[in-house]
Amino acid sequence: MANHPSAEKRNRQRVKRTNRNRSVKSAVRSLVKRVRTEVTAKNQEGAKSALALAIQAIDKAAGKRVFHFKAASRTVARLSAAVHKLTTGA
Repeated sequence: MANHPSAEKRNRQRVKRTNRNRSVKSAVRSLVKRVRTEVTAKNQEGAKSALALAIQAIDKAAGKRVFHFKAASRTVARLSAAVHKLTTGA
């Protein structure tokens, strides 16, 4: 356990940050899952609207450094490709 005041403060900050990041990650994962289920169900309109929400959440999380920016970009690209493939019928 922390013995110095500065270490105790860092521990308090760590706990707050961890809880906040966990909440953001969970929300993003739920939105990504929603896009994937819409794609699996072959629902074009639902997939497009879910993709828009997911991209917004992923970009916001990457901006706050909850996710690495390259991981966020990769996820957006893969989801977009899946939705595009669904809409074009390729």
